[in-house]
Amino acid sequence: MNAWADNHGPDKTYNFGEPATAEDLKPFFSPLPDGRGLPKGSGTVMQGEKVYQQQCLACHGVNLEGGIGDRLAGGRGTLVNNNPEKAPVKTVESYWPYATTLFDYVKRAMPFDRPGSMTDDEVYAVSAYILWKGNIIEKDATLNQDNLAKIEMPNRNGFKPANR
Repeated sequence: MNAWADNHGPDKTYNFGEPATAEDLKPFFSPLPDGRGLPKGSGTVMQGEKVYQQQCLACHGVNLEGGIGDRLAGGRGTLVNNNPEKAPVKTVESYWPYATTLFDYVKRAMPFDRPGSMTDDEVYAVSAYILWKGNIIEKDATLNQDNLAKIEMPNRNGFKPANR
């Protein structure tokens, strides 16, 4: 027999901690590209502009051009250029294949000084604003758990599966 497996196998318990409850796990989510796992809520582009100005502008710039934080808009077509002197510009608009990724990242990691502090409605709203600024959705759009995953991102088909 394997001594390590005998002491560390699936039936081994360590008798510390408590089982995690659904409430304990609530902050740890990752919505799937098809929208499963997105929380209830909604936000408009105009609401998102206000949230962006209050919580994002200082790092990401007035026009999402970046600064202390990453650039968020622009860069379309730069990932496939053949000019080695012109670096690709990776932004939400040019690189990210799914709008659910934007929601997930903002929800868990932003704002930088208070990650996870935004409400679901604020995250939907600021996501709407960023997507509008990237010419991906219309200015009158409202994002929610039912329509976010349906957004066709510009680089949706820009990835190839790993050859494994």
